[in-house]
Amino acid sequence: MARTDIGPPHYEQFLPPVIKENYGKWKYHEILKPGVLKHVGETGEIYSVRVGSARLLTIDRIEEYCQLADKYCDGYLRFTSRNNVEFLVSDPAKVEPLLAELKEKGFPVGGTGNALNNIIHTQGWVHCHSAATDASGIVKAVMDELYEYFVDMKLPAKLKISLACCLNMCGAVHCSDIAILGIHRTPPKIQHEWVAKQCEIPTVVASCPTGAIRPNPKEKSVVVNEEKCMYCGNCYTMCPAMPIADPDNDGVAILVGGKVSNARTVPMFSRLAIPYLPNNPPRWPEVTQAIRKLVEVWVQNARPGERYGEWIERIGWEAFFKIADLPFTDKHIDDFIFSVPTFRTSAQFKF
Repeated sequence: MARTDIGPPHYEQFLPPVIKENYGKWKYHEILKPGVLKHVGETGEIYSVRVGSARLLTIDRIEEYCQLADKYCDGYLRFTSRNNVEFLVSDPAKVEPLLAELKEKGFPVGGTGNALNNIIHTQGWVHCHSAATDASGIVKAVMDELYEYFVDMKLPAKLKISLACCLNMCGAVHCSDIAILGIHRTPPKIQHEWVAKQCEIPTVVASCPTGAIRPNPKEKSVVVNEEKCMYCGNCYTMCPAMPIADPDNDGVAILVGGKVSNARTVPMFSRLAIPYLPNNPPRWPEVTQAIRKLVEVWVQNARPGERYGEWIERIGWEAFFKIADLPFTDKHIDDFIFSVPTFRTSAQFKF
């Protein structure tokens, strides 16, 4: 029968033969060394070699990855959601030669076990209209600063860092051990002369999650209640006559302690640790220094196997702020009416 729908091809045709044969029949996997995993099934085994990569790649770099896959993996590789490239090697004799060529080319191998995972991030200034910060620039600077933790497995547990370039959170900042969050700190600037010509006012009003926007019939425009504005930028998505970017006030907040659930523990939401750091491209020294400090206090104080949030829950948030030498301010108290309990369900703190 002729195809009537040209959708994406079925993923099965891209699987290596050993994975097809053992689909649903895997027995175990083990980490042989940083970045190298061995997966054992009922009728065979395969090795995956994880290489840290960037989210935005040139065609030349993709072609380079593909040439390596043709040479060592019969053409099989995959890209992960954390922007890694994984080479799927069926012949064990080709693992070490692949690692040698990756090292020669300067491609970092790691990110497995008790190591820093590659940073998952959003689009930032390069593509997003509502970004409060860059994404690729900060991620590159932070990964350079923490490179030693990606290529080794000397951390207490796995460490996941994420970045979202605004609080609408296309990234996984709510469930990562350390989260870098771009923040606006001023309400949108209303260009009344353009609102009536470019925007549907009912749609703009409906786009505000806190009900801060109301029609302004006199101006044929809208008005923003600044006390209720949470600086999310949703209105700018609906109405280009309400720009929210502010180079003097936009910046970065740091949150800690999030994780997804697993077989042993429930999920944990990340919570605010540092309310504001300035955008300072191209290397963001304030952000990289803050992240390194947060990682090092965890490394020095956590028990083996203890994720970032689990460590804080054990010692208490007050002790965390003291150990990390962070000031606790009014910005850390979330008084938004619909917020979930943040630091604790009581208003009592023991400072």
